[in-house]
Amino acid sequence: MATTTTGASEKDQAAGAGSTTPPPRAGVAPIRPRPTRGPAIVRFYRSAVGKKWVMAVTGIVLMGFVLAHMIGNLKLYLSKEEINLYGEALRNMPGPLLPRTVLLWTIRIVLILAFVFHIHSAAGLTLINRRARPPADRYQSKRDYIAADYASRTMRWTGIIILAFLVFHLMDLTWGNANSQFVRGDPYNNLVISFRRVPVAIAYSFAMVALAFHLYHGTWSMFQSMGLTNPRYNALRRRFAQGFALVILVGNLSFPIAVQLHAVEPECPHTIPTTEPCAKTS
Repeated sequence: MATTTTGASEKDQAAGAGSTTPPPRAGVAPIRPRPTRGPAIVRFYRSAVGKKWVMAVTGIVLMGFVLAHMIGNLKLYLSKEEINLYGEALRNMPGPLLPRTVLLWTIRIVLILAFVFHIHSAAGLTLINRRARPPADRYQSKRDYIAADYASRTMRWTGIIILAFLVFHLMDLTWGNANSQFVRGDPYNNLVISFRRVPVAIAYSFAMVALAFHLYHGTWSMFQSMGLTNPRYNALRRRFAQGFALVILVGNLSFPIAVQLHAVEPECPHTIPTTEPCAKTS
């Protein structure tokens, strides 16, 4: 009996050795991908790769706006008429081709959508990363925390600071309900009078530091999210991220500093029209 059993076992082993398909494991259910529905673009956005691409593309749009906004505000140093004419030109672009403010509002809607999708994709990626990590790895060691880049560890908080600042900034210089001396169509005096308030100047400066950290890490990781990464160019990517964040920081910080140092003063506030030179009184 023992010889027969051994022989059968050897035959089974030989048959198993010659087979290319391993025997099924009892009690293990096959892993099947979760079915997805909806258009291809929606399915792509639901994936981690899609959210990274959306974050990168919307980040580029918002970076362009931040740079253009800072360059336009530099007209503050030219004259009251220059920056007010600039504001009026934004409302009138592209001249007689479209009704007044139509193109401006189109740009605003694009920026709002970019901002919303940027936040939504960031939140979605955070949830995906948390679910993908096993419970034992959800807590970093002290060494890992120190080794992590400071800007990357503060992305969530700098994003919250920027969002809160944006709401106040719109109330202060666009809608006017946070500035008792606000005059529509007079961006020069609105900005100068607002920055003469020390708490506003400090809050604006703090928000610009948070924006610089956010831009630095966002610009650095943007290329990686889009798959445009190469070890040979990592140093160049980092210098570009540092340079872009530094340019935005220095340019935007100069406005409250110049006002607080009285290098820029109000000129004929509450006068209409605001795009013409002030009538200087001797």
